[in-house]
Amino acid sequence: MESIDKKAADILERLKVLRTGHFSLTSGLHSDRYMQCAKLFENPLESEELCSDLSKRFSDIDLVAGPAVGGIIMAYEVARALGVRNIFAEREGGKMTLRREFSVSQGERVLIVEDVVTTGGSVKEVIDLLRESGAEIAGVGAIVDRSGGRVSFGVPFHALITTDVSSWKEEECPLCRDGVPLSKPGSRAV
Repeated sequence: MESIDKKAADILERLKVLRTGHFSLTSGLHSDRYMQCAKLFENPLESEELCSDLSKRFSDIDLVAGPAVGGIIMAYEVARALGVRNIFAEREGGKMTLRREFSVSQGERVLIVEDVVTTGGSVKEVIDLLRESGAEIAGVGAIVDRSGGRVSFGVPFHALITTDVSSWKEEECPLCRDGVPLSKPGSRAV
């Protein structure tokens, strides 16, 4: 299922967010396309505009949270549009944690945001972390859903762009087979 917000697509194209080549994604999968949303977030006006557009798809939110690194600026911008506070989760020892004295209150309604979703692994880790802390997950938002709408979080999920981007396990990757040089632009190890 493809769904494209024209304004978002135009901004991402103008900012050259879409990269082509051979990429190792944060999920561990390989792909011939990569969304470098950092190119969006280095542009404050466009970031504010798209995050504000996404925020309008959610209501009754107390807090916005995002996984580091891709969700940090986005959580701030969506929270600013909603007039609520924001936090982010970071990996510590390979596991998502709340650091920097961040916390959530019992029953607090949290919107989790991520720049690009492929398998949803990082978002699912943040969902589990915040539920363990007593939060109620009100929804998930993304700039780009690369899964073609197949990823599910068990809560309302809205993305400005939903597209089906091919990805493969390393051992099945045709680009590896063809010897195309591999790039790993993601932030999982950060």
